[in-house]
Amino acid sequence: MRPGPRNLITDVAGLRVGNAQNDAVKSGTTVLTADAPFTAAVHVMGGAPGTRETDLLAPDKTVEQVDALVLSGGSAFGLDAASGVVDALREDDRGFAVGGIRVPIVPAAILFDLLNGGDKSWSSNPYRNLGEHAYAVAGQDFALGSVGAGTGATTATLKGGLGSASAILENGITVGALVAANPLGSVTTPGNRHFWAAQVELNGEFGGVGQDTTLDPAARLPLKTDMRRQAGNTTIAIVATDAQLTKPQAHRVATAAHDGMARAIVPSHTPMDGDLVFAAATGAKPLSDPPLDILQIGHGAAQCLARAIARAIYAASPTKDDLLPCWSDVNR
Repeated sequence: MRPGPRNLITDVAGLRVGNAQNDAVKSGTTVLTADAPFTAAVHVMGGAPGTRETDLLAPDKTVEQVDALVLSGGSAFGLDAASGVVDALREDDRGFAVGGIRVPIVPAAILFDLLNGGDKSWSSNPYRNLGEHAYAVAGQDFALGSVGAGTGATTATLKGGLGSASAILENGITVGALVAANPLGSVTTPGNRHFWAAQVELNGEFGGVGQDTTLDPAARLPLKTDMRRQAGNTTIAIVATDAQLTKPQAHRVATAAHDGMARAIVPSHTPMDGDLVFAAATGAKPLSDPPLDILQIGHGAAQCLARAIARAIYAASPTKDDLLPCWSDVNR
């Protein structure tokens, strides 16, 4: 397994990602779209999810493909980012055909960043415009860290952020992950230098500091216990592949990818997190050995997601009135 040329989810050919944020609000939106509709599924393991149009991604539902996926800050307000994306897709004549009408299909998930120090006193919801802008600027290259849906994200001890990673599997299939990491738990071991995901790091992509050899298994793990931040949780992600998957197969990949979240965040999938993984498949490469290929894609997706989470925190940058330091601030 090796990273793709960009080490981004857009190493899956045909995918594009766009970010938009409001620095005063300390929040933003990230949109994944593609050159054509793609198969999608979702699996939720957190206890407090916030979503839009995820029911239709169930394996038994009629719609097979979607036009975009949205990750957003803003809690319930952030779900309106998908409305901006729907409007933009309609302008592009994209969507599910119903008679002479096209209805864009845009599932979305949100994280809670309303208590992160930003100015939330808006008079009109800003997320629709953020979604529309993120879709408009979507491309193969995009920034990581304190951008898009990761703009105002935090972890138990450090700033969170937006991360991505990719891998080319031995069978030639490409997988990738995109994540807005905002967990109740920690992404680093006590001391904030070593990442829980260090065992899967490739090519020093999040600092190359290695595993924590001094870790005490009995040590108390930090959580967001400060009253200003205890509700600021949820990690939301997309894993993608260029393989040809059915919705049930994509759902299995989304389920397997949650292992990557558990490897990178301790603890993960808590009652106060809305942890969720979308899976997307462009269908460019048929499966040659379905059971084995699905196993490898799910494992690769989990590895990519763990790496993407660590990269999100590693790339975070400081801004005014931050409640927590960046990894780079405490590891100069």
